[in-house]
Amino acid sequence: MERNENERVLMVQTLTGTVRRCLITTSLQADPTDGFKEVPLTNENFDMQKPFNEPLRDRYSDEDGIRRLWGLDYSSGIWQFEGYGYVPKGTSGVTIMQIHGAREGATSLQLRIYNGDMKYYKTDVIDRDLYDRWFRLNVIHNVDEGKISVFIDGVQKYEVNDQGPGDLYFKCGVYAAPAGSSNYMESRWKNIKIYRK
Repeated sequence: MERNENERVLMVQTLTGTVRRCLITTSLQADPTDGFKEVPLTNENFDMQKPFNEPLRDRYSDEDGIRRLWGLDYSSGIWQFEGYGYVPKGTSGVTIMQIHGAREGATSLQLRIYNGDMKYYKTDVIDRDLYDRWFRLNVIHNVDEGKISVFIDGVQKYEVNDQGPGDLYFKCGVYAAPAGSSNYMESRWKNIKIYRK
């Protein structure tokens, strides 16, 4: 019997003394940050954004390393965003992470939350049941090949062509999406990192 590298055979002795073979399949998927070099983040890399009619202190906090909005420009190569996100129940119809910049349109990627599910813009479901828990989000943008890959908790969930070159940067936080967004909108972020190859 042929096995792939992710399968192992376990010999089990049953209560009756007979030995049985059990096939165990494990996931040995590599970490999405393998092969990337971390880019140091300083306060100069963060761009705080707010509504025009609200003071920043009412819309932003930096407590225990949890930040809301920021940006770092890039235009070629392979770049990766990593952060731990949290979306409380009730936040819906909002963008929580995006790649801003594209040849046509404003963004190459928008990750939106609809009733606890993450979607690519408002179409394809990327992952389900993300309300009220921390999840690790990795987004890899291979600008030269025009590909974007999305990982949730270390597992690749989605890949899509980007929207063409532009002045690109990663953003995370919460932004009203189309009509029908919830009145209450919140996302929390911690351990934000940027990598490049």
